[in-house]
Amino acid sequence: MSYKYFPHTQQDISEMLKVIGVGSLEELYAEIPEELKFVGELDMPSAKSEIEVREIIEGMAARNKQLVCFAGCGTYNHYTPSVIPYIASRSEFSTSYTPYQAEISQGTLQYIFEYQSMMAELTGLEISNASMYDGATATAEAMMMCVAAAKKRRKVLISSTFNPDVLRVVRTYAKYHGVELVEVPAKDGVTDKAAINELLAGGDVAGVMVAQPNYFGNIEDFSGLADACHAEKALLVINSVASALGVLKSPGEWGADIACGDAQSLGIPMGYGGPYIGYLCTTSALIRKMPGRLVGATTDAEGKRCFVLTMQAREQHIRREKATSNICTAQGFMCLYVASYLSLMGPKGLREVNQLSYEAAHYLQDALIGTGAFEKVHEVPFLNEFTLRYTGKTPLNELRKKLTAEGYLAGVVANEAEQLVVFAATEQNSQQQIDAFVAAVAKLV
Repeated sequence: MSYKYFPHTQQDISEMLKVIGVGSLEELYAEIPEELKFVGELDMPSAKSEIEVREIIEGMAARNKQLVCFAGCGTYNHYTPSVIPYIASRSEFSTSYTPYQAEISQGTLQYIFEYQSMMAELTGLEISNASMYDGATATAEAMMMCVAAAKKRRKVLISSTFNPDVLRVVRTYAKYHGVELVEVPAKDGVTDKAAINELLAGGDVAGVMVAQPNYFGNIEDFSGLADACHAEKALLVINSVASALGVLKSPGEWGADIACGDAQSLGIPMGYGGPYIGYLCTTSALIRKMPGRLVGATTDAEGKRCFVLTMQAREQHIRREKATSNICTAQGFMCLYVASYLSLMGPKGLREVNQLSYEAAHYLQDALIGTGAFEKVHEVPFLNEFTLRYTGKTPLNELRKKLTAEGYLAGVVANEAEQLVVFAATEQNSQQQIDAFVAAVAKLV
């Protein structure tokens, strides 16, 4: 009898050993030194029933403390419509494998195609891949695209207003790919465009990378930036919070060549470190520089609409030293979540989510300043995320620990020396929640 999810039977093992001409497992591992072999019994629990396993897992989950979230910085507590997990569980979408055999992979290929179509529309660019591991690696790959397109130029400018976690990943890519990464300073909470123009004047820049909204939540004005970049034959990359593109000017409208970032804000629940999904969109001219897979629509022999993988460099699989990227894996399941979310919400729903988030964040900012323990840092427009300076008497770290005990995730410390805290709010934060949180702050400061 074969057991699909069980280890090999003794008969299976014997037959495999016979094929390779080995008499036993001991003989198979004979070349391994004895001091490296484990001797004894593994400290493993006995077999459990399904009910017992569920009780154990539920007990572990119960130790997690559910906090009311007022933090963002790359992860946002947006609502996931209840139908999405149901759609994602359907069998035609369940495979995690690369759909090389189009004949049996139409479900997977279709949702990837729909994801690409909607992300291209959202970013205002012509082409979307599907997809990258997360927003940080998507940004790093965008940097590599700039260098690949420029050929001999290896300098890339990146704004210091990026999320520090993203900056660290991009720096790592740059170090090991021989890219000269130059950080552009911030001025009054936004990228210093004068500094960009000065660096572009050197004539050896492959690309310029900016964030929208930036790490502090500030909405930046990129007027004239694309023209300045293109005049010096450099590419413009805009990293955006995906959900915000439902109301903000798109990277394509700013004249960007590449759009990148994380799409977690499009219906993917917050997790303990993931999984997330990085998006990467670009112009048709850069399609062969773009990593990841691309799905196209065509017709079969009977004239019916169907979907196939297209324009994917084989070097990414069999000649990796010549590859545009070492990322071949797509976050397929997350693509399905995003595609489902966008199709359910539509432009109107996405605008409504942003409107509610905007109202909640501005109400929260005013209320926190009203406690007397916080003050404004930047006079710049923001959407659903903002930065305040803490001025209270209770040490900031102590305050945040006490608020955690009260059941609140109280922002993200952006700069401990300057006592800067980034707060975020979404459509899931009601006025009652905000009032209770601010009351807790006022009590503890």
